Amino acid sequence: MDIIALKASATDKDIRHVVKRLESMGFKANISKGTERTVIGVIGDTSKITEEEGNAFEAMPCVEKVLRIIQPFKLASRNFKPEATVIKVGKHAIGGKKIQVIAGPCAVENREILLKTAKEVKAAGAAFIRGGAFKPRTSPYAFQGLGEEGLAHLAYVREKTGMPVVTEIMDPRDIDVILKYTDIIQIGARNMQNFRLLQEVGSYDKPVLLKRGLSATIKELLMAAEYIMSRGNHKVILCERGIRTFETETRNTLDLSAVPVLKGLSHLPVVVDPSHGVGKWRLVAPMAKAAVAAGADGLIIEVHVRPDEALSDGEQSLKPEKFKALMTELKAVAKAVGREI
Repeated sequence: MDIIALKASATDKDIRHVVKRLESMGFKANISKGTERTVIGVIGDTSKITEEEGNAFEAMPCVEKVLRIIQPFKLASRNFKPEATVIKVGKHAIGGKKIQVIAGPCAVENREILLKTAKEVKAAGAAFIRGGAFKPRTSPYAFQGLGEEGLAHLAYVREKTGMPVVTEIMDPRDIDVILKYTDIIQIGARNMQNFRLLQEVGSYDKPVLLKRGLSATIKELLMAAEYIMSRGNHKVILCERGIRTFETETRNTLDLSAVPVLKGLSHLPVVVDPSHGVGKWRLVAPMAKAAVAAGADGLIIEVHVRPDEALSDGEQSLKPEKFKALMTELKAVAKAVGREI
C-alpha cells in the first residue's frame, strides 16, 4: 500500500483521521490535493503493511481505493500525481504550455559581462538568467567561481532586469547564502547522488533544478528527486544534460529519449541542457529544437558576449546573435507541437 485515494466527498476531518492512523503505524503521510480528489502518499517501508491492514484502510468510508506503487520513486510518480506539476517562479511557470528558457554564461566572471549577457538574452526572449558562482571543475586548478561575490552579481542583474536567478549549490554548508540570492537552486550532474545535499535543499521551499548524473539511469535520477521530495519540497525540475557513453565526437550523449520517458513516469517538469549535452556551440541549436519537439518544458542554454574569452565552457556558449536566431526558430517548433516560447 503506497497510495490512498480519497473520495471527492472526503472532508478535512477524514484526511486527519487517515493521517493519524498512518502515523500510529510508524509512517509519514504526504497529502496531495488535486482538483477532483485528495491523494495521500504513504512514506516509509510499506512492505511491512499486511494485507489485512491494507484492507482496513480500504474499508474506511472516505477511501475510494488503495494502490501499491511498484516504482521506488513514489512522490515523483504519476501514479501519485497524475496531472503534470507546474512550478511557479515569480511571474513565470515551468511545466505549463509555455516553454521557459534559462540562459546565461556558464560561470559568473564579472558584473559587466553578466549584465550585458542578461540584457541580450532577455531581449531575445529568455525568462531566467543562469550563472555559476561555485563551479565544480574536473581540474582543481581551473576557475572555481567567485563564490558569494558572484552571487551578489547575479542578484544585481536580477534587480536590473527582473530575471529570476538560477545558480548551483555544491555544499550543504552554503545553503543560507544560496537561499539569500537565488530563485532556483541547481544541483549539478556531479552532485545528483550527493544525498546529504539533496536532503538539505529538500528542507526548504525553493525550486530545485536537478541535473541527471554523468552515468545515471532515469530511475536513479527519479530516486534523487525522491530524496528532495521526501523532505517536503516538491518543487523539483528534472534536467537531461547528456550522459557519458563511448562516443567522443560530442562532450556527452544527449539522451532526448529521456524526455518522453520521464514525462511518462513522473509528473515533474523536464528541461534539457543542450549546451552541456553536446559541448560544441554549432550543435546547440539543432539539439535545442529537437528537445522542444521531444516535449521539453524548458531549455538551459549557455550564452556569452565573448565566448572566446570565457573562463568556463566558452566552446559551447552561443553568442547573443546566435541565441536570438535560435529563439526565433524555436517558436516555430514549439507551435508545431502545441506549445509556445
